[in-house]
Amino acid sequence: MERNSKAASLAARLVEPNSHKSLHDADDEDDEALFAELEEEIENNSNSFMREQGFEILKREMERVKEMKGNQHGNYTEILDEKEVVRVSAHEKRCVIHFYHSKFQRCEIMDKHLARLAPKYFNTRFCRVFVENIPWLVEKLAIKVLPCVICFVDGVTRDRLIGFEELGNNDAFDTAILELRLSSCGVIQKSSSSKTLEPLFQVSSRRSQRDNDDEDFDL
Repeated sequence: MERNSKAASLAARLVEPNSHKSLHDADDEDDEALFAELEEEIENNSNSFMREQGFEILKREMERVKEMKGNQHGNYTEILDEKEVVRVSAHEKRCVIHFYHSKFQRCEIMDKHLARLAPKYFNTRFCRVFVENIPWLVEKLAIKVLPCVICFVDGVTRDRLIGFEELGNNDAFDTAILELRLSSCGVIQKSSSSKTLEPLFQVSSRRSQRDNDDEDFDL
């Protein structure tokens, strides 16, 4: 039982959310070394049932990691159309989607922070979508201020981060502040060890009632 538990623990390290070295940065040799350690641990188990169960765990984890890598886990990617946004948000276990506009400086800042978090939290899908490509969804989701980050867990909207107000309303906020904010709704989990059309959106000439630098856009 102890060996099989260790095999499960080693297998879990393949997708540990915030391990000291992310799968995005790790090369094939790192994965091979971990798989070799797993196989050795399983082979050394004298109980044939436990060995069989251990190899089944390894097989499932390898398949899961392969599927998640194929779905761009570990990377901060761009979605180009509404159907894909709906598919991703509905099917991913945990998903962070940044609704952005290329002319908004604060969206660029948000991009930088999310790009840092994506490889660290492999179990969560991180992506962004250009709001002019998804007018129906923008209206459906009542997105009025950018940047807008929406968190989905099990296909359901769990949280929404609008502008920088909850991040200190400061363009120079630290990634750790965003990380803490996302973890509070469960969309990221720390390990126990740690598409030319008229513009649909225009920057408003008026200041927000909140008197901050988050940018309004109009349908």
